[in-house]
Amino acid sequence: MVLQEQRTLGKGQVIMDAKELLKRYAAGERDFRGCNLQGADLSRADLSRANLRNCNLRGANLLNASLVRTNLREANLSQANLQADLTEANLIQAKLNQANLKGAKLNSASLRAADLSQANLAAADLSFALLNEAILRDANLNKAQLVDCAISRANITQAILVHADLHGANLTNSTLIEANLQGANLTKAMLNSVNMSRANASEADLSFAKISGSNLAHIILRDAKLRETNLSWTSLPRSDLRRAKLTRANLCWANLTGAILVEAVLINANLNEAKLHNANFHRAIMPDGSTYS
Repeated sequence: MVLQEQRTLGKGQVIMDAKELLKRYAAGERDFRGCNLQGADLSRADLSRANLRNCNLRGANLLNASLVRTNLREANLSQANLQADLTEANLIQAKLNQANLKGAKLNSASLRAADLSQANLAAADLSFALLNEAILRDANLNKAQLVDCAISRANITQAILVHADLHGANLTNSTLIEANLQGANLTKAMLNSVNMSRANASEADLSFAKISGSNLAHIILRDAKLRETNLSWTSLPRSDLRRAKLTRANLCWANLTGAILVEAVLINANLNEAKLHNANFHRAIMPDGSTYS
């Protein structure tokens, strides 16, 4: 097949097959904005630095493709296989719902306001990436690398982040309702004003994290590390903090009504003005080092 001249689809999209695209790219052409490549087989293709803005790549196969610094802004990549190198790619406002990005390289990529709902990002490298305002609802981020990632104002509801590395990530104002963060690394993360109600962060490391003014109602923090974590003015009613390590944590003005702190370690923790009504401190080590009986 060759390019069907003058033929367009919807909003002026030019219909093009994979063979024609690669032929033009090899000849030095880089601007393919608005092309319709739905379902195209572009596996192992080198399209680095190409302009694929607003292209339709729904269901396309880009397995092992090189998309380094490729412009995919506003592209439709839903259900596409993107197990590829997308280092520094532009994916702003792209449609990536149900896309396969397992193990993909996305370090320093921009996915601002992208739709990644139900996408598979397991073991993907998103270090230093921009995910502000992205939709990650029901996404699989199991063991993903999100070191120093910007994820503020994102929707991460019910996402799977088991053993994900979010060291230094900025999740300010994000929604993580019922997210699974079991065993995740959130050391030095920014979680101010987040909604993590009913999330599972058992065995997670939130040491030195900033979680001020947040909603952590019914959260599971069993066996979590919260050393020197700032939880001031945070709502934690009916939270499960069994065996949590809260050494030198700041809990001033926190709401711990009905919280379970059985065997928690609170040495030198700040509980000034905290609401402790019906909180269970059985066998917890209190701020002064004594064991609550």
